Amino acid sequence: MILVSACLAGLEVRYNGTHSIDQRITKLVKEGKAISICPELLGGFSTPREPAEIIGGNGDDVLAGKASVIERSGKDVTELYIKGAYATLKQVKKLHITTVVLKEDSPSCGTSSIYNGEFKGLKIPGRGVTAALLKREGLEVISEKQWDERAYLDG
Repeated sequence: MILVSACLAGLEVRYNGTHSIDQRITKLVKEGKAISICPELLGGFSTPREPAEIIGGNGDDVLAGKASVIERSGKDVTELYIKGAYATLKQVKKLHITTVVLKEDSPSCGTSSIYNGEFKGLKIPGRGVTAALLKREGLEVISEKQWDERAYLDG
């Protein structure tokens, strides 16, 4: 079973109430080959919500207590992101997930790229909080940009 970001499956759970639908991912969910989850909703956020970015590092740094997740208004929401990451990990373990496909650039789900913390649309290399935790736990964590369905379902 594969775990995917809910926004990739077409659910309108992004901060601005939209989705980032990927038809390949939606098809997997409809066929029962993947389940969708939104770490931010699991952490206690609602939709829509204020945009947030990691300040002072990346998701690994957030988990180590060296960086924070801050909303555009300045509110520190680090604990909610950490809560969502651990709630996601709990589901991954419960469902025996080995592969996770997450939405790139998100402060939660970014697998290799996140916004730089200045709210100016600039990206830097790094993982989001959930991606960092799942990777730390030994899971294969990739983005929708890296997803190759054939590699996972045919061989």
